[in-house]
Amino acid sequence: MKYSPININEKFSKFDAQWQPKVISEMNDYQFKIVRIKGEFVWHDHPDTDEVFIVIEGTLDLEFRKGKVTLNTGEMYVVPKGAEHRPVALEECKMMLVEPKGVVNTGNAKSNLTAENDVWV
Repeated sequence: MKYSPININEKFSKFDAQWQPKVISEMNDYQFKIVRIKGEFVWHDHPDTDEVFIVIEGTLDLEFRKGKVTLNTGEMYVVPKGAEHRPVALEECKMMLVEPKGVVNTGNAKSNLTAENDVWV
């Protein structure tokens, strides 16, 4: 067991890639991932799990087919399982995602933005 905190800012300093979630910790079967984003992601859903978006820095629009939620630094939102959504950030946004281990960032959508899974930083 380690007795040292995880410094989220220090973890963000280790990569610049956009749309490539990095695992920083696990709890039971869940992973805490950090990610840098800018631009529009693909429309997708996760039919078997909810997904938590926590904005560490910046602004995120979570678009849904019939509306959107705007999150600013320090805010979070839980996307219910099966809800089709698309993250959008006009400027770089740093986020934390909380989701079960093995969840693919693009869900069932085929995309060049599909990231390798279970990459630790």
